[in-house]
Amino acid sequence: QVQLVESGGGLVQPGGSLRLSCAVSGTIFSKKTVGWYRQAPRKERDLVALISGLGTATYGDSMKGRVAISRDNAQNTVYLEMNSLKPEDTAVYLCYCMGSWGQGTQVTVSS
Repeated sequence: QVQLVESGGGLVQPGGSLRLSCAVSGTIFSKKTVGWYRQAPRKERDLVALISGLGTATYGDSMKGRVAISRDNAQNTVYLEMNSLKPEDTAVYLCYCMGSWGQGTQVTVSS
């Protein structure tokens, strides 16, 4: 069974940056697509970014131009670099792979 553990969330001021990490185990990581999603209170979960096993990235509309997804196959980890953060980016950020979700990491953007 695939297991995902997110980290790197926290409180950041508007305009700031954060780097989230998703450690993946229980699968042949290098061949799998991994995604980052986010869920804010009273809103639907939406896609932030996906990265294929070959490293092809796809970005959702919500943060396009302000995020970059990358992966380190040697470390079985996917990263999400987020810049120019806004208060409306406040949400739980979750990692997804092969039908499994991580627990999420809270990102709060506030002054």
